[in-house]
Amino acid sequence: MGTRCSSRPLILCVALAAVLGSVLGLGEDLDRPLFGPPGSPIWLHESDPGLKKALEFAEERYNRGSNAVHLRKVSRFISATKQLVKGIRYTMTVELSNTLCKKASMLRTCDFYPESEKLKTEVCVFEVWDIPWQGTSTLLKQKCEPRAEPKAEETTKVGEVLTSQPLEESVELLGQFKEFMVKYNKVYTSQKEADRRLAIFHQNLKTAEKLQELDQGSAEYGVTKFSDLTEEEFRSTYLNPLLSQWTLHRPMKPALSAKGPAPASWDWRDHGAVSSVKDQGMCGSCWAFSVIGNIEGQWFLKNGSLLSLSEQELVDCDGLDQACRGGLPSNAYEAIEKLGGVETESDYSYTGHKQSCDFSSRKVVAYINSSVELSKDEREIAAWLAENGPVSVALNAFAMQFYRKGVSHPLKIFCNPWMIDHAVLMVGYGDRRGVPYWAIKNSWGEDYGEQGYYYLYRGSNACGINRMGSSAVVN
Repeated sequence: MGTRCSSRPLILCVALAAVLGSVLGLGEDLDRPLFGPPGSPIWLHESDPGLKKALEFAEERYNRGSNAVHLRKVSRFISATKQLVKGIRYTMTVELSNTLCKKASMLRTCDFYPESEKLKTEVCVFEVWDIPWQGTSTLLKQKCEPRAEPKAEETTKVGEVLTSQPLEESVELLGQFKEFMVKYNKVYTSQKEADRRLAIFHQNLKTAEKLQELDQGSAEYGVTKFSDLTEEEFRSTYLNPLLSQWTLHRPMKPALSAKGPAPASWDWRDHGAVSSVKDQGMCGSCWAFSVIGNIEGQWFLKNGSLLSLSEQELVDCDGLDQACRGGLPSNAYEAIEKLGGVETESDYSYTGHKQSCDFSSRKVVAYINSSVELSKDEREIAAWLAENGPVSVALNAFAMQFYRKGVSHPLKIFCNPWMIDHAVLMVGYGDRRGVPYWAIKNSWGEDYGEQGYYYLYRGSNACGINRMGSSAVVN
């Protein structure tokens, strides 16, 4: 990897090399997790034997379900992770292209089309769940789309990132990347992976700039702890795709309307009904944090004590949902009713991955009697919240990957209200300098947003925030 310094002033080249060395002087341990607790996804090299087997399985299932005349196979490996979840879950991003062989052929012996226009290359994300001791594999996810022609600024090589812009800008970019790595304790498994993460970081800066330029509120977007993740990686690791699958939603009883109109502002943090911000880690368990936060508030309002309750109990024991692969608040309420209640966080602590259910009825400290669904009118939601406590809600979280502070109001093109993928806890509302907002407790730790909170524009159903309001009922 060269920085092409031959025509540049020596002192700048030395500075650039120093920054590169400090950023990319990283370990070669390919089995070290990127970050997170045990059970977190681990980055894999394409030579990994288990990964090769999983890719072959994904190719075979892809071709079996395809209506195309010709077989397709992996033409370029992009990235892959594995995660231990009662077996091994592989998440793989690759490019698939047409071969010369028709369906009856053996894929391994097939050559690609020599003409590039006939390759019809797609970028695909596959998730394969492999249980070696049972000899079974399952294709959990397949998402493919045509590969876009690369733009001039897009690259996977640090050298290309550097030489596509003036040296001073390259040094600034690398300085930002180094600062990001230090601040969020990022460790990559190889120089190749660091190169790739720098390229993604660079592209994400451009996305954040576009969000900033077009935001209709007062938000600041920029570098966050998710700035080295592609959109697909962010979605598959931290978000919850089940929320937008409306056919899965269980009907809920409608909540009774509030007795009076909403006050001008309200915040349950000022009234003792909200526990501290928690961190779901690299697990799509936002649904559990949203529901447990709601129950903490309901229990406080009925009994006067604020308890930190267990999300892990839901991750492990809710048989209706899919643990780190997502879930629905409506299912979670039902699961808690059937279990008979919730333990404390200290008795049933969070691990960030699914385990066998270890629930004990003797340790129950809170329970619920039923659950209700709120109106989709934001004024009615505000009135209900002020009267009855924090509300479990869900939204499209695209802009949240780059949010730093302020009131976020993304254009609808960035925040489709039907593509809901993240559950959170609405704790209050108000306005800042005339900009109305919802105060939203997130579950990505206190180093996200404003001390763990996200503020979203109120009054335009932004990001679908009005579509899935719900609450437990404690009699």
